[in-house]
Amino acid sequence: MPVSHDPGMTTLLKPGDAGYDDARRIHNGMIDKHPAVIARCTSTADVVDAVRLGREAGGEVAVRGGGHNVAGKAVTEGGVMIDLAPMRDIIVDPATRTVRAQPGVTWAEFNDAAAAHGLATTGGQVSSTGIAGLTLGGGFGWLMGKHGLAIDNLVSADVVTAAGDVLTASDTGNEDLFWAIRGGGGNFGIATSLEFRVHPLDTVLGGILAHPLAAGAGVIDAFRRFTADAPDDLGIACGLVHAPDGSGNKIIALPLCHAGDDPQRAGADIKALRDFGPPVLDAVEVMPYPVVNTLLDGGFPKGALNYWKSAFLTDLSDDVIATVLDAYAQVPSPMSAIIIEHLHGQATRVAPTATAYPWRGTGYSVLVIAQWADPADTQTNVAWAQALMQQLRPHLSERRYMNYMSADDAGFVREAYGPNYHRLVELKRRYDPTNMFRLNQNIDPKD
Repeated sequence: MPVSHDPGMTTLLKPGDAGYDDARRIHNGMIDKHPAVIARCTSTADVVDAVRLGREAGGEVAVRGGGHNVAGKAVTEGGVMIDLAPMRDIIVDPATRTVRAQPGVTWAEFNDAAAAHGLATTGGQVSSTGIAGLTLGGGFGWLMGKHGLAIDNLVSADVVTAAGDVLTASDTGNEDLFWAIRGGGGNFGIATSLEFRVHPLDTVLGGILAHPLAAGAGVIDAFRRFTADAPDDLGIACGLVHAPDGSGNKIIALPLCHAGDDPQRAGADIKALRDFGPPVLDAVEVMPYPVVNTLLDGGFPKGALNYWKSAFLTDLSDDVIATVLDAYAQVPSPMSAIIIEHLHGQATRVAPTATAYPWRGTGYSVLVIAQWADPADTQTNVAWAQALMQQLRPHLSERRYMNYMSADDAGFVREAYGPNYHRLVELKRRYDPTNMFRLNQNIDPKD
């Protein structure tokens, strides 16, 4: 039976306990690990207690927030798993335009709470994603052109360190820690409360335009030309996916979100893209901001097996377009996708060393999502993703987005942190000298 552990009254689950299997499972069905104990936390005091438990146990310590990270770092085999999923409080302050939320909160919950007051901030485009992991890794989202990345809207965070201290990190206190967690992920401690800056926003012009894969070269070229001078208000991506109607048809999808104040201007801004083709599907309309963050949810079912590869493109060239179209024509699973994301606007106007996340240039990222249901198909799907990334290698920069890195991407950690890596190592030595928090895209204090 589950037991409680003073002083934080943390609920401990061990193999065989009711709820243990549900708690150890995360979004990626490829991950099947069995912690020796799962510490289910509901407060900062619980987290302090769980950190002490992990330190005394001396083995691996994993930290689970939303459980979406594809690398599966949220769960350990045989160690202590600190589960933050029960920590779901949200406090909205309309007067200061801030929202304080605990790390078990999902973006669906955050967006709904903020929207009740006509407010929003940059957050995950898949609504079941947890706020903490996405934010601390950088935080791409529909509003990043207008308001910057999620980390650019983080005002403060309460952090439990490896020593069990509770520190509030912000621009006015523990500034070095605040710098480090904005892109450094969970390397420096466990964020038990995150305070965000939010912005007035009720509705957006959002939805999906779709074209047949056969028209792909022209569609991606139109996307490339359109994004060359896209307004800050517009967030847009280009995805090679299967039609969600089960027909088996492969399509080029252009999901978008225009967050401008003027509906007429928003319509004019996307008119050229809407008129191109024309698309076989035009599902773009005015909708509440939380709704646009649910449109991609169906493509990311919990429990599906996932293996991802990603990088930043030096250029969205004709060769890149031909390569991704050829690869998707041969994709082994209808659940897989290739996503090209456009980075521009406010997210690119921040200095590379202003936060731990350094990659602020205008351009494109490419995310190769191999996703399937039958474990017998694992080798085929992993090989497809790896082969495509190898074919794209001549067109990739030496940069990585930490939130998209798979379990076998440890060799790219330095690239993920780029010019900020050495400062991060120094801070890791200060806040976690024994590398207790190492189940992440890890910064080794011995480097």
